[in-house]
Amino acid sequence: MSDYLIIAGLAAIMGLTLLLPFSVKRVEEDLEAFLFVMGLAAVSISGLWSIGLIEKAFREPLAITAAVAVVGWLFRLARPRLRGWMESLTGMLGLNWSIFIIVAVLGLGSSVFTAIVSAIMLAEVVTVLKLPRAYEIKLTVYACYAIGLGAALTPLGEPLSTIVISKLKGPPHDADFFYLVRHLGAWIVPGVLLCAALAARGAKSADTGAPGLSEDAHDSGRDILRRAGKVYIFVAALIFLGSGLTQLAERFVAHLPTWALFWANSVSAILDNATLAAAEIAPVMTDRQITFILMGLLISGGMLIPGNIPNIVSSAKLRIKSREWAKAALPLGGVLMLGYFILMTLMVQ
Repeated sequence: MSDYLIIAGLAAIMGLTLLLPFSVKRVEEDLEAFLFVMGLAAVSISGLWSIGLIEKAFREPLAITAAVAVVGWLFRLARPRLRGWMESLTGMLGLNWSIFIIVAVLGLGSSVFTAIVSAIMLAEVVTVLKLPRAYEIKLTVYACYAIGLGAALTPLGEPLSTIVISKLKGPPHDADFFYLVRHLGAWIVPGVLLCAALAARGAKSADTGAPGLSEDAHDSGRDILRRAGKVYIFVAALIFLGSGLTQLAERFVAHLPTWALFWANSVSAILDNATLAAAEIAPVMTDRQITFILMGLLISGGMLIPGNIPNIVSSAKLRIKSREWAKAALPLGGVLMLGYFILMTLMVQ
């Protein structure tokens, strides 16, 4: 196959991957299977099939899958005690500080116990609080920003970070478990703490005893296993897709200026950021380019419900509508995007 046909085929794969989940409901509902097929097609067109790639696709998802399953089971066991813990914490520290600590722990801790489980914990916490709906929507949105940022610190946190580490394991980056902490930690940790502070702001004055959001249903053991299985397939699919699209990323995306990489990824508000990371990240990129790509994806991913996993999980469990989410999330996302862009342009080498 000629080089031009390969590029055209990969461009078609990338276009379908980005557009169909957003525009076709059946694809959105069976996203893991769709991405798996797209990944196989991308690798086939690129001619990159190897035993090593197959082993990588089946090995790399194991850690995050195990984390989702094990921590999900542990939280299921601990859930009956959550109300008592919340009452003790608010009794000692007050409502504002309690919410700040909870959101900060969920955000930073999501890098260990996964964004999915953090979002489930968040839904349970919001249900226990019993604050007015308008406040709890803002709390949920700001907490999901924190979770979406914090989960990117390690490859256990979410599929995006798993995929990035997988793609950058070799030279010149030689990415290990702590690669993202070293390169993004100085940007992510302050962002998580800022979101926690915003989530806690006004909590005491909102404490009127009025009923707020409530979780739709608790997860069963089958739900936990099903979720873990879907994560496994999703990550394996993205490894195939990312490997297949590497040639396209190296030829076109890697030559874009950092400002374009950052602002173009605002489409992560409506498209899954892990899929975009799989399509865009390539080993030939500099650390500066990777930083701008990832921070653009992580921040804009919080703006709308489809942007990242915690948004999807929390909004579904708490029955938050898309318009309600956007009203709370878009102003914060716009400010964060502009502020981070200015600071990163001045400080990232």
